[in-house]
Amino acid sequence: MSGPGGAAASGTPPAGSGDTPAGNGDTPALPRDYELAGKNKVVAVDGVKVKLQIWDTAGQERFRSVTHAYYRDAQALLLLYDITSKMSFDNIRAWLTEIHEYAQKDVVIMLLGNKADVSSERAVRTEDGASLAREYGVPFMETSAKTGMNVELAFLAVAKELKQRAVQPLDEPRFQIHDYIESQKKKSSCCAFA
Repeated sequence: MSGPGGAAASGTPPAGSGDTPAGNGDTPALPRDYELAGKNKVVAVDGVKVKLQIWDTAGQERFRSVTHAYYRDAQALLLLYDITSKMSFDNIRAWLTEIHEYAQKDVVIMLLGNKADVSSERAVRTEDGASLAREYGVPFMETSAKTGMNVELAFLAVAKELKQRAVQPLDEPRFQIHDYIESQKKKSSCCAFA
């Protein structure tokens, strides 16, 4: 996950969410003074287990050179901003520019407006997040790491897209992450999607 610092500060993924510490040697080694949070998350997609390796830089400048290395090998990037911080949202364009510069051309990108649980302190409208996502052609939803709102859906949508890319022949119609999110939206009217 990438994004401005503090975007996930209202909480961490709920306990029992299947997260485990990452570090299987497939990623660049970090100096001991780096506190890059890495976790493995296994998500079941249509009966198939998909392992996601999650690295949260918390948007800290000291991780910039490290994130460039991760972008090159990443198959998916969840880009978070804090809905209570306009500056956090304004920095998203710079992150997207870096992603387009360093990541693979077919990387799955999802924009997440976090801290939806504190909407009384909202500084970024849902419509602004949705508009930015449309501009860059990426899926968008608001989440709350504290309450778990849409967190599992975000991971499941990305895992489903990655699984489909891995098993589907190139000449067949592609799974559309936007369509999947919209179908889930119809199942639950409590959540913000775009």
